[in-house]
Amino acid sequence: MTTREQAAETFYSGALSRISRLVPGLGVLTLPLLLWRWPWQVGAGFALGAGLSVYNFWSLSRSVNALADRITQGGSRESGGMIVAMLVLRYGVVGAAAYVIVKSSVAAVYGLLGGLALPVAAMVCEAAYELYVALRRGL
Repeated sequence: MTTREQAAETFYSGALSRISRLVPGLGVLTLPLLLWRWPWQVGAGFALGAGLSVYNFWSLSRSVNALADRITQGGSRESGGMIVAMLVLRYGVVGAAAYVIVKSSVAAVYGLLGGLALPVAAMVCEAAYELYVALRRGL
């Protein structure tokens, strides 16, 4: 591999860690703006959605890595049943939180949906950053 290919591989392999830092960062930056502009119920729903997004993203990346290790190397420390159980638990937690929010306040549902969309916003930011770096450095 040439040094340019190595540099590109190193840069692009860091995308998951950058996105993992962006999700809570965007939540922390957005929450004060929501509380300033809309009622506190929207902010509370957003905070819950942001927390669920962070947990959901972490759990999903952990499960996918464990499943990939189990398939490719057989070296995963977790059993296949445990991996599947964690995936189901993840959706159960999100569903239970959504149920509580819907029953308590309709305004908070908007905040919850916004908080749950934070990983998408982080991926858009990452894509823009990768495009900038690719054009700037020629990767």
